[in-house]
Amino acid sequence: MTYTIPAPIPAPTLDPIPEHVEKPQRCVIVLDRALPPGKAANAAAVIALTIGQRHPGLVGEPLIDASEHSHPGLIPIGIPVLAASREELSSLRSQAITLGCDIVDFPEQGQQTTNYAAFRDAVAAVHTVHLSYVGVALIGAKKPISKAVAHLELLK
Repeated sequence: MTYTIPAPIPAPTLDPIPEHVEKPQRCVIVLDRALPPGKAANAAAVIALTIGQRHPGLVGEPLIDASEHSHPGLIPIGIPVLAASREELSSLRSQAITLGCDIVDFPEQGQQTTNYAAFRDAVAAVHTVHLSYVGVALIGAKKPISKAVAHLELLK
């Protein structure tokens, strides 16, 4: 009896980070201000994990305490978490594209299922201009990002 080994399934790819985005100087996460606390925490965590995957250079050196125990490095530039309406999130995402920022967006469909394949299918059924976001991160140069989010308040 012979067995056929199936070809490996290629890993999903993310949109490449724009070539002009050098080591980021600023990183902000903007969440839908209407989200309840648990969903806001979930959205921030999901977005932050993807930021770390796309920009591993953002992670600082390990922290060593007085007992000489090592703790994982954290992001030295900080990540403010700001609040906006769903409409503002879509507008901010569009603005960030024109500014040349790297963007990590979280479509609302991600909080409607715990099945990633169903999430992907739900997003695939909606054109980009009609997607609604629970959160958007902007990563890139300090000045344009600061200007784009200057009118937003911290998430409360």
